[in-house]
Amino acid sequence: MKRFLKKKEQEEEQKPKSITTDALEEHREAVLARGRKFKYPFQYAKHRLVINAIIIGMVAVVLLVTFGWLQLYVFQSTNDVLYRLTRVVPVPVAKVDGATVRFSDYLMIYKSSLAAFENQEGSLTDSDFAEMIKLQYRRQALDTAIDYTHAVRLAEDLGIEITREQIMEAEREHRTVDGVERSEESFIKIIRTNFGLSVEEYERLLFLSLTKREVQAVIDERAAELADEVDRMLVANGGSFGKVAEAMGEDVIYEATGKLVDEMNLDGGRATQASALEVGKWSERFVSKSGDRYYFVKLLAKGEGQVDYVSLAIPFKKFGEMMRGLRDEGKVKEYISIDEWSEEEATSVEKQKQSRVRLSLNYF
Repeated sequence: MKRFLKKKEQEEEQKPKSITTDALEEHREAVLARGRKFKYPFQYAKHRLVINAIIIGMVAVVLLVTFGWLQLYVFQSTNDVLYRLTRVVPVPVAKVDGATVRFSDYLMIYKSSLAAFENQEGSLTDSDFAEMIKLQYRRQALDTAIDYTHAVRLAEDLGIEITREQIMEAEREHRTVDGVERSEESFIKIIRTNFGLSVEEYERLLFLSLTKREVQAVIDERAAELADEVDRMLVANGGSFGKVAEAMGEDVIYEATGKLVDEMNLDGGRATQASALEVGKWSERFVSKSGDRYYFVKLLAKGEGQVDYVSLAIPFKKFGEMMRGLRDEGKVKEYISIDEWSEEEATSVEKQKQSRVRLSLNYF
């Protein structure tokens, strides 16, 4: 009988209970209670994981910044990876009168100058001469980047704006040879091969050089006055450049080709201007392609795609004097150290160089 009763009780316990709200709540609490023993350890592990990830990320950033700082400012590396990094992160290489000089501008000018040299003279090997050449271009690039930065600052103060149309016009001039405009594809290949520049970098250099060109012409009132005087004297002397040069003395520079030269000669735009004249006529004043002076040109003779001319130049001096003044006042601060050459070293390099290639500094 006892076994029978016990069996009945077990059967009763195994029968499903009626579903009620209290029964559901009781079942829910039981399930949650069983899960709580896993919840808090997981939350703790997740919290530690987040903290560890933040610490690792901060250490990685610190190491990356330290590595970049050492490479740029201590070892003064000029490799392509660091150059691309400076284009994304605007780190300074110098300051001029409070304006930041971009490291990317300095490296862009240096690398394009070196590429132009090696394109014409061959790759530089490891030698004292090669190191001196690189040092020269680094010094020139830094000075040029500082000048460009100050010119951009002055342009903002003077309300001078270089438009997209001006940049495109300068690009069209570079693309045109013997009256024929190169295709865009071939021109891009030329600037990449000859100067190691992308289109974006090329247009950046055009913007900087055009800005400096405009600023120098605007601020140099003395050069404008001398140009007005040359205008009057040319008319009074029947276009005799020699007589005007003699009368003006050191204020102007007289030059003669002495022979026929190519109309596209790299001479600041004088051959191009001369090719548009009639023999015996002279031009009005114009700013050189490098933007550092006024020119007057007189055509003496013309051949097939060639010209023979004389010219008068009036250098812009105000901008250079301004930059020297800023350096003397300690308003130019360079964050990298580039040694100056001794006179003997400079002479040695000039004797060994087969040509003075500064295309990316003077061509643009």
